[in-house]
Amino acid sequence: MSTETTKFVAKGVAHVNVPPVAEPVQVTFVLLPKFTMLAFSSAIEPMRIANQLTGQILFRWQVLSLDGQPVACSNGVPVMVDGSITGTQPDGFVLVCSGVEPEDQVTAALGDWLRGLWRRGRTVGGLCTGAYALAKAGILKDRRFTLHWENIAGFSETFPGLQAARQVFCIDDRIMTCAGGVAAADLMLKLIHDRFGIGLSQEVMNMCLLTGRRTEADEQTTSLAARLGTRHEKLIEAVAFLESRIEEPFDLDACADQLKLSRRQIERLFNRYLGVTPVRYMNDLRLQRGRALLAETDMSVTDVAIACGYASTSHFSKSFRLKYGLSPYRFSHFGK
Repeated sequence: MSTETTKFVAKGVAHVNVPPVAEPVQVTFVLLPKFTMLAFSSAIEPMRIANQLTGQILFRWQVLSLDGQPVACSNGVPVMVDGSITGTQPDGFVLVCSGVEPEDQVTAALGDWLRGLWRRGRTVGGLCTGAYALAKAGILKDRRFTLHWENIAGFSETFPGLQAARQVFCIDDRIMTCAGGVAAADLMLKLIHDRFGIGLSQEVMNMCLLTGRRTEADEQTTSLAARLGTRHEKLIEAVAFLESRIEEPFDLDACADQLKLSRRQIERLFNRYLGVTPVRYMNDLRLQRGRALLAETDMSVTDVAIACGYASTSHFSKSFRLKYGLSPYRFSHFGK
């Protein structure tokens, strides 16, 4: 057995017959500091399992970093790499794996490198918050793409001309993105299915102990009804109305007019099913968004307050401290 086969094909019991391939699928992972290990492992393991099940090299991969040095992921564990992006022109798929604080990790050099690869016909993509790198490369305009739902608010503020989809993964021509976590496995299972058929993709899914493969159209998080724990139509409509206007002044009367209910009826719905008033629900939602913007962008506390619909910075700061136990300024500079 050759050294390459030993590296890419592990021994296993289960087997799937696939016709010999002339050329393996080439995949290059670029790990950024504080990348999400779950997204990376969920992407690379289905390829390893596909090789193992078939006994041949269907996929060949390499792992790069910005400087060729090991990269610590978001849980602090360092991961060895095969080299640096500098001077490399990989074939096949090039996937950037990012994680927390993505805006701080993406460099102009990485953006230029990705743009060059894409222009030369490569397929490029992002896992978790890897879309930040694609945006920096300037190749997401008029494209369908996604990233982890927690980072969408910060991404929208950083790149106001780009709108991320809240899907599990997106494939738009030669741009592939996924929301991270186990969504990376869904993306790779799609690739395995398209290249090698449903039989292999199903067996890889079974080996991963996944009971179902999500499609590109599936949303990242549970439905609003599931999140609220109720199917009450009017309550769902009310929450959707308020959540879509998070940057605007709170206006329960407009919500009532839209739903053809009274203010009192809406307040009763919130109290009965959610245990909070509409004002409290909206304030918690705004604070969650504010926390995300402070963590993922360089926006000032004042700008964050405005983006979250607060009339004054002092009101936002007081509410933030009450909920999270520290000022928004301290939170935004934590660990920096």
